[in-house]
Amino acid sequence: MKVFVVGASGLVGGNCMKHFMEQGWEVKGSYFSFSTDDTVFYNTLEPEHPSNFDIVGYGPDVIVHCGALTHVDYCETHEEESYEKTVKSTQNLIAVAKQCGAKLVYLSTDYVFDGIDGPYKEDAPVNPLSVYARHKLEAEQMALHELNNTLVLRVTNVYGDEVRGKNFIARIIDQCKNHQKLTLKLPYDQYATPANAWDIARAMFVLLRDGKQGIYHICSTDFLNRVELALRVLAYFPDAEYDLIPMSTEEMNQPAKRPLIGGFVKHKFSSEYPDFLFGTVDTYLTAMTKK
Repeated sequence: MKVFVVGASGLVGGNCMKHFMEQGWEVKGSYFSFSTDDTVFYNTLEPEHPSNFDIVGYGPDVIVHCGALTHVDYCETHEEESYEKTVKSTQNLIAVAKQCGAKLVYLSTDYVFDGIDGPYKEDAPVNPLSVYARHKLEAEQMALHELNNTLVLRVTNVYGDEVRGKNFIARIIDQCKNHQKLTLKLPYDQYATPANAWDIARAMFVLLRDGKQGIYHICSTDFLNRVELALRVLAYFPDAEYDLIPMSTEEMNQPAKRPLIGGFVKHKFSSEYPDFLFGTVDTYLTAMTKK
């Protein structure tokens, strides 16, 4: 299998690239604003950019789209930029996938739901609440409509190993290890199902290997709110100094609306791969604190 990973210098893309290569697949990965030694430049908003890697010449069997503008509140006040980086970028990659005859993998989110009746199965009715969520859903539906073998993986609260350590859990771990005092104002009423990016890569691999298509929800067995998630991490650092201030979502007054009871039920994936074992926040933290 020959794969091109868009956004390979990020959390999910980097883990996909590493895992696929370890499984013997031929992989190229791209960056846009943050380069790494093993990635090539590709601007999804300018397919004709002179510095772009030649995807068509590379001839991938699969294009994995991990690039996106994920700052939800920023998207709410920068709607045009959100559209460009989420919807337009996907439209451009669909065109490239058609040229290559490649399968497209699109990474989506639980924000396509309204959070009233979660966690959600794949066939639950969608109802996005924010600009970010509407654009993710539009791109997801466009990919499914334009390419009949598109694979959509919906994920949320992703954590794990990444070069920049930008994810929520990684930031807390880094501050604890560097003996920095943390001040955490977190919502106690936003629930989700955190997933390790390594598990997402592993799940994507078996789905691609077996020629799967359509929508799959990918998650672990953890289901907790942001306060509980932070406390789960802090429990591994008994000497950490922190102020944890639980707040309601209403009190936080965030620009973009959030689905409160979000997250996933991965019934579809688990019914097809009953022996696939996902890690948990605890298994990840146990491994991290041994390093």
